[in-house]
Amino acid sequence: MSKSYIPFHLPSIGEEEIAAVEKVLRSGWLTTGPVAQEFEKEFAKFIGCKHALAVNSGTSALQLALEAVGLKPDDEVLVPTNTFTATGEVVTYFGATPVLCDSLPGGFNIDAADAEKKITSKTKAIIPVHIGGEPCDMAAIGALAARRHLHVIEDAAHALPTSFEGRRVGTISEFTAFSFYATKTITTAEGGMLTTNDDAYAKRVAMMRLHGIGNDDAWKRYSRAGSWEYQVVEAGYKFNLPDILAALGLAQLRKCETFFQQRRFISELYRSKLAEVEELELPPAVSVNSEHAWHLFIVRLKPDSLDIDRNAFIEQLKEAGVGTSVHFIPLHRHPFYQRRYGYGPSGFPHAEDTFSRSISLPIYPDLKESQVDHIVQAIHQIVCRNRKKSSVAL
Repeated sequence: MSKSYIPFHLPSIGEEEIAAVEKVLRSGWLTTGPVAQEFEKEFAKFIGCKHALAVNSGTSALQLALEAVGLKPDDEVLVPTNTFTATGEVVTYFGATPVLCDSLPGGFNIDAADAEKKITSKTKAIIPVHIGGEPCDMAAIGALAARRHLHVIEDAAHALPTSFEGRRVGTISEFTAFSFYATKTITTAEGGMLTTNDDAYAKRVAMMRLHGIGNDDAWKRYSRAGSWEYQVVEAGYKFNLPDILAALGLAQLRKCETFFQQRRFISELYRSKLAEVEELELPPAVSVNSEHAWHLFIVRLKPDSLDIDRNAFIEQLKEAGVGTSVHFIPLHRHPFYQRRYGYGPSGFPHAEDTFSRSISLPIYPDLKESQVDHIVQAIHQIVCRNRKKSSVAL
């Protein structure tokens, strides 16, 4: 057992973030206010979209998008089974049904061809998820949505900054939901952002995220510039992002490009140092003129070449002092989705295959090259110990 331990993730927090949060704490205004507005403006500029609306989680961003497109009970939404439960659960909040779709053969992202087979007269939308920061095939998904009259809401929790064929994720579809959870490429500890280029959608989301109050400046009502009067237009939500967290996000956003370059450098180290390990499959390459955010670096074992399975491999990495994770346990494997919608182990062969073989390795800006070397060495040692012996004919 290794005495040192490399965690799966560590947030990259510096003096800039601490100073920004302290400034808000000393300002006397802690909740949603001018700092959150500045964060929205800077994020929209960074992405290249018209509107960015700060919220308290990526899950809230998805929920607000579904509300804006008018999701109703008995509607259906196409969702990849290979995702975190938030992507599917938000559909259930409306009494609608998440229709699970398989992954691409040999990949992590949703298979548009499988999704099309599951469209019915009740299908309202599709939520592609850019797993690990690898862009989905938005050309195929966009064509499908146009052909079958579906709304597209991208789950970009992993995808900052990701681009597809020269277009940054966050500018491609009607809505894109980002997450700033503690493990994401930039963090506000808890938080999210919803982007859109549609003025009417932006107005609706801005109202619904703060109790359905119809005044665009409702957050000002306790300031000198505001008014005590307000009107509740709809039964909205409490999804606003406070200035304390927005300050953290602003400081992180200013480092986003640097963080990305560091993540890409680590991904290249992994690729070069693991290229000759025949027992592993490395992440697939993205298409020309597209960019992977490298939120995750997911390797897949070739089970026929090893005497141990994925779970045992993870345990041996832990013994070597390496933290890992698995992205994701497919939704069809969870009791809720089985009980409520009748899903079972069959019907998702590609997601099943990926799940059974995948290991997410540490990748974050503060990960040192010496730590990458330790991780790679541990992988080499585990593979050597557990490589299947070739049978020799006598």
